[in-house]
Amino acid sequence: MQVPGSAGGINNGWQPPTRTQGQGLVNPNQAASAPQTISGPVARIAESNTASASKSWFGGSSDSKVAEVNEQGKIPVRSLLQMFSEGGLLMYPIALCSFVMTVFFFERLLYLRSGRVIPRPFVTRLIEQLEQQQMDRDEAIDLCSKNPSPIATICASALKRYGRPAVEVEQMVLDAGERVSNQLRKHLRLFSAISNVSPLLGLLGTVLGMIEAFNSIAGSNAMGRPELLAGGIGQALITTAAGLLVAIPAYLAYMYFLGKTDRLLMEMDSYAQKVVDVICSEGLAELDNGRSRSRSRRAA
Repeated sequence: MQVPGSAGGINNGWQPPTRTQGQGLVNPNQAASAPQTISGPVARIAESNTASASKSWFGGSSDSKVAEVNEQGKIPVRSLLQMFSEGGLLMYPIALCSFVMTVFFFERLLYLRSGRVIPRPFVTRLIEQLEQQQMDRDEAIDLCSKNPSPIATICASALKRYGRPAVEVEQMVLDAGERVSNQLRKHLRLFSAISNVSPLLGLLGTVLGMIEAFNSIAGSNAMGRPELLAGGIGQALITTAAGLLVAIPAYLAYMYFLGKTDRLLMEMDSYAQKVVDVICSEGLAELDNGRSRSRSRRAA
């Protein structure tokens, strides 16, 4: 006799139904094909593991991230105020350097405006009136004294030697230009000093912070815990980063204002040379000769 579901007496996996107590006949083939469910404590543990895995996969919560970062010994960057407090005492002089640099940056930005240093309509009108001799020496000096620009100061100094040789007039222009140059380059050394001092303050804070971190680790049971050392070094490097953040803009501001000052001085020198050529004795003689020639031509 062959077993149903078999060919040639070979069983293909079919098993006869069995009777269990209180449940009747149970077909083992249907039980094997039906999905198995897990209940009890094992199911709760599996669900909790699945939930935690999915939570970590989709990002998790911010509290868990902060806790994980703290466990790894890193600095949780939350705000600038917290980083400032974690940097130590040397963050205060670095912040003072930043404040001073910001104040004088805007002060130099307003002071070195081209329209304030060299009002071109005023200079052009002054040179034209001097060439045409529409005003005398006293009127020109009074006009320059009413204008507060640096180029007006240079022109007023040159007009005080009106009618003198070109050498004397140029010497007055050089003296006045030196004073004006010092005024234009005022506070520029401050930017250079801040760009040099701020990284040194940051480096000093880093060194002191690392010394403190090594001392605290040496006095505690930190064997096999590199996160403590990493956290201390990370905290100490905040001062270096702060010093560089102040030094780099300070150096850029120094180079910008230095280049702008040089350009303004070169432009003022060209205008001052035109004034010298007009008011010196040689220039006045040439103007008189030119006018006499023009009159003779008209008369002829």
